[in-house]
Amino acid sequence: MRVLNSRQMRDADRRTIEDLGIPSLQLMETAGRQVVAAMEAGFERLPSMRVAVLCGKGNNGGDGFVVARTLFDRKVYARAFLIGQIADVKGDARTNLDRLRTLGADVVEIADARAWAEQRTGILDSDLIVDALVGTGLNAPLTGLLSTVVADVNGSGRPVVAIDVPSGLSADSHEPIGPAIQASLTVTLATPKLPLVLPPAEALAGRLAVADIGIPPEAIAGVDGPWIEMLTTDAMRGLVTPRASAGHKGDYGRVLVVAGSRGKTGAAALSAIAALRSGAGLVTVATPASCLPIIASLGAEYMTEPLDESDDGTVASSAVDRILEINADVLAIGPGLGQSPSARAVAQAVVERARVPIVVDADGLNAFVDEADRLKGRPDAPIVITPHPGEMARLTGLSIEAVQARRLEVAQEFAAAHRVCVVLKGHRTVIASPDGKTYINMTGNPGMATGGTGDVLTGAIAAWIGQLGDVEKATTLAVHLHGLAGDLAAADQGEVGMIAGDVAARLGAAVLVLTGRRQGASSKP
Repeated sequence: MRVLNSRQMRDADRRTIEDLGIPSLQLMETAGRQVVAAMEAGFERLPSMRVAVLCGKGNNGGDGFVVARTLFDRKVYARAFLIGQIADVKGDARTNLDRLRTLGADVVEIADARAWAEQRTGILDSDLIVDALVGTGLNAPLTGLLSTVVADVNGSGRPVVAIDVPSGLSADSHEPIGPAIQASLTVTLATPKLPLVLPPAEALAGRLAVADIGIPPEAIAGVDGPWIEMLTTDAMRGLVTPRASAGHKGDYGRVLVVAGSRGKTGAAALSAIAALRSGAGLVTVATPASCLPIIASLGAEYMTEPLDESDDGTVASSAVDRILEINADVLAIGPGLGQSPSARAVAQAVVERARVPIVVDADGLNAFVDEADRLKGRPDAPIVITPHPGEMARLTGLSIEAVQARRLEVAQEFAAAHRVCVVLKGHRTVIASPDGKTYINMTGNPGMATGGTGDVLTGAIAAWIGQLGDVEKATTLAVHLHGLAGDLAAADQGEVGMIAGDVAARLGAAVLVLTGRRQGASSKP
């Protein structure tokens, strides 16, 4: 599902109105009714609740007037409050304000701080507040009366339903630009907006619902500018197809995992198990010879290959040729590999010489610190890198804080410059492809912040590349399923007690949830 900025959303609206002939007033009517439908789904007690609808003078306020009228029609106690003067309301918003008043519903004008002070107690005593103050066009911090209203609403502790975006957020930034509404539920119109899907602003959105208001997919797909998608269950489901009755293990990919060193054998085993749980037909772990017995004991279903090793228990540089001789459709390198000079040399040589898709993680990435220009994707060997923010910081020379503040841009810039697919892990994992498309994953939870979950993701990505062949599609699917498996693990074990092995063990169940063959643990998009 595409994520649009304010200019793109205006363009989609224009295409719908001018090219397809759908009146703007009809779009507003549908928007308001869809918001009410989302409220009915989210609040069982809505019919008996007292609702205050806070409206601005623009189109977001117009949506709010439709909400108030729809609630009024359904015998819900709802009052509309205009933060501003009725004389300033124009266009479609004014049409809907007048329609509401024609029904005999009350529209209270709050033109200044004194009027707000008079109405404040009654508004904040409502059971539910609808935020229709400011929409996606905001480009400067709220001030004056609007900032006072936002502060008072946030301080009331009442549940808030925001229309399109919580008032105070800019649709062009995931950083709050000033005071903003803390919503319990945000009903965004037509498509998600950037501050609703990326931290830190997404924390202000509460639960997210996307309302179809009648803007057709072709109008959304046709707008120019950055292509950012929120990964959805429907889109990911289409990538998983039933296996052929006559299928055999060779049909589902041969994955080679180059991983492990003395004291870090678990990382290799987790990646291999995750690859198998993600459907890989054959998995081989190539690891220093002394590590092989331990890794082999951790999993009966994958194969192992001993490699020459250095005195410190990491892979020796002489092992490169043997690694490249192993028959594989996709290669994953890095988990637990170590950071010795020989391990670094092996990672660099394998990434530069391999002729199959490569997933590079952990110490595989550390091998390119201060030499990131050597990390380049090629047509015959596309590369996926899976850094956490610390690894991304080391690769780019930025601070971790700078990476986190510009997660989207950092991933996009590195992907374009190095022709690699970047999976920048963390809350709302960002996947940036070298062709400019960017994806934001919505599954996962804080319980996944535990050692080994990144190794699980590495194996999962490699396995799906082996099955789908398309690196970009496989990576998005693997990231989504990895987070979904984490949600299943959290439901069973709790976020505190879950471990990486719990995530790996539920990768198969995640596929069942994705394809609708079992109930999931999360209602995320």
